[in-house]
Amino acid sequence: MIIAVAGVAGTLGGSFLTQRVAERAKRRELALVRTQEEARETRQLRRTCYVELNRDARQFTTALNRHLHVMRERGVGDADIAALDEAKAAHRDRYSEAQMIAPDEVLARASAVNQALNAVYGQVKRLERGEPGPGETVDAAARAREEVWELLRAMRGAMRHDLGVATAPVPGVAPARRSEGRVLAGG
Repeated sequence: MIIAVAGVAGTLGGSFLTQRVAERAKRRELALVRTQEEARETRQLRRTCYVELNRDARQFTTALNRHLHVMRERGVGDADIAALDEAKAAHRDRYSEAQMIAPDEVLARASAVNQALNAVYGQVKRLERGEPGPGETVDAAARAREEVWELLRAMRGAMRHDLGVATAPVPGVAPARRSEGRVLAGG
């Protein structure tokens, strides 16, 4: 009888242990799937943020360029001012979002772009009001705006590296770009 009880207890205990081990394995598997899904969602969130920040920073730069051309060619009208301010507001919103999402390396590059764009914007507004600071001219503002493109390339490189779609950007070296079949340095 003791042997029978021990056999039944062993059988029941074995099935209980097997069930517990299977449940534990299932919980680990679900946790792994959840972690992978969260990582995928985070990557997608960053990708969307980066695409929008890159686009809006480029559009703000282009709007500054257009505004400077308008300042040279004719007087600035209300529609011109509104277009520039809309581009600035869109960039500000994307940059604010990036501050909450981007890792430090990307955020440092985005901050440099943001500061440069706002500095050029400030020059443009002072010129618009007829109250330029020392050395501020339309040409000086255009040169400062031109320098933003290199900062944009560095920001884009950091974003692509963070997303795993590019190798690490080389500090101080502008990657070559193609234009109509030729390789151009920088730009």
